[in-house]
Amino acid sequence: MNRNDKNPEFNDGPEMGPSIGLLELNSVARGIEVADALLWESNVTLLFSEPVQPGKYVILFTGSVDDLASAVRRGADLAGADLVDQLLIPQVHPQVELGLRRTGSINGTLDALGVIETTTVAAAVSAADVALKTATVDMLELRIANGLGGKSYFTLTGEVSDVRSSVAAGARMASERGLLAREVVIPKPHPDLVRHL
Repeated sequence: MNRNDKNPEFNDGPEMGPSIGLLELNSVARGIEVADALLWESNVTLLFSEPVQPGKYVILFTGSVDDLASAVRRGADLAGADLVDQLLIPQVHPQVELGLRRTGSINGTLDALGVIETTTVAAAVSAADVALKTATVDMLELRIANGLGGKSYFTLTGEVSDVRSSVAAGARMASERGLLAREVVIPKPHPDLVRHL
């Protein structure tokens, strides 16, 4: 796999805590400046901080809710017009980290496949969190920006009714922010398709 097709690598050591913040900027230089400023602002740990396609910069960090709120506020203020999107999730679903690290797996056939595609990284992470908290589903992958022209998407599996509920909830959240590109639910996806997921 080409580096441009991969999610940013998590920094060595840190695990994602229960609370996360994310800032997405349309300038690499400003992104580096913002990453430095939010580290000086609050006691947060960077999970990754690097450029993504197409020339954007994404900063994912973890810490206490108060520290994250302060860091997100400081970063957004400094980013100004370069800010594309942001998020703060106080209790992120644990499968979001698995999706970002791309460690999900498929065992056998799928009852249903759900896909949500967004126009920003932050919207995909937020929608994935909402979808995972809505019904009993499993994250297969959460792919962000690289190799996607800056868009992001995630895939979920589970029983058809659960996947429909999860996708509806995640898509509604992204749509309300004007950041939904597309959502799809495929009952009983073809085995040849599943092999390529």
